[in-house]
Amino acid sequence: MVALSQLFLDNLSIIRTCKPPPSIFTEIPIVDLTKPDAKTIIVQACKEFGFFKVINHGFSMEFLTQLEDEAVKFFKLTQSEKDKSGPPNPFGYGNKQIGPNGDVGWVEYLLFCRNPELISQNSKVICPGISETLRCLANEYVSAVKSMVCKVLEMIAEELQIEARDTLSKVIKDERSDSCFRLNHYPPCPHLGALSGRNLIGFGEHTDPQMISVGRSNNTSGLQICLSNGTWVSVPPDNSSFFFNVGDSLQVMTNGRFKSVKHRVLAHDSSSRVSMIYFGGPPLNEKITPLSSLMEEGEESLYKEFTWSEYKKSAYKTRLGDNRLKLFEKSNVN
Repeated sequence: MVALSQLFLDNLSIIRTCKPPPSIFTEIPIVDLTKPDAKTIIVQACKEFGFFKVINHGFSMEFLTQLEDEAVKFFKLTQSEKDKSGPPNPFGYGNKQIGPNGDVGWVEYLLFCRNPELISQNSKVICPGISETLRCLANEYVSAVKSMVCKVLEMIAEELQIEARDTLSKVIKDERSDSCFRLNHYPPCPHLGALSGRNLIGFGEHTDPQMISVGRSNNTSGLQICLSNGTWVSVPPDNSSFFFNVGDSLQVMTNGRFKSVKHRVLAHDSSSRVSMIYFGGPPLNEKITPLSSLMEEGEESLYKEFTWSEYKKSAYKTRLGDNRLKLFEKSNVN
């Protein structure tokens, strides 16, 4: 990764750093999807952390490894070959620049539309450097993860005693669902010694604006989440499991009962990190508002009513680490 290394040397001041985290997070809620108590653990985890780990999910390691290997093949192409698939607008290949507002990280990525039909029809135009094998595997992966997400959302609805079991999942199942899929590559950074003990930010702190996101990575560390007390903790990698994040939209839909988790990724000095994230988003015209079936008598919404399109446009005008929901809180009166 000559280009990325040169960027680091030439522009060290524009890539953010942070202090090493004080601890490894050993209290990650672990959800076994085959167990009857899964839905209870999920809801409690969403309330306390906005984050949980899923095991016994039904995915074969062979398939997950195939997708990861194909992603690595793409990221090993020459920079000029990869650049043919970018810049992301919004889908495609991106390198270092995260969004249009000046955020920079030690990362390169591929961003796909969620809809498998659109991936197969348009990705050759958007990302001409992507192999047919990678396209097919991404298509299959997205379909399978979407099914898992819908299962989890239906378990949440049951545990919260929402009358219609598909109240949340139908938003993701909708053919107009504005979801996406992202492959991230964090190259090793051999220059970390120049930071005097600080860590280099691969992907800066943020919350996900969608309803829910699902990540899976290789066994290289780097992911961190922020606890409710403001402490950052490292999440031990596990390439056989999935990690779920509550997004801003689901926080609003539960009127703050669930917490959208702030997270970030740090660069590693000697190992590449490859991650794949599915972002489950609503249709553009979907109203994002607290579910009436959850509201207690006399309880008022903490948020102004808005559509996913309105929130998405607002979110992508901000910097990565901004509190995007603040503008939509009822307490934020202009």
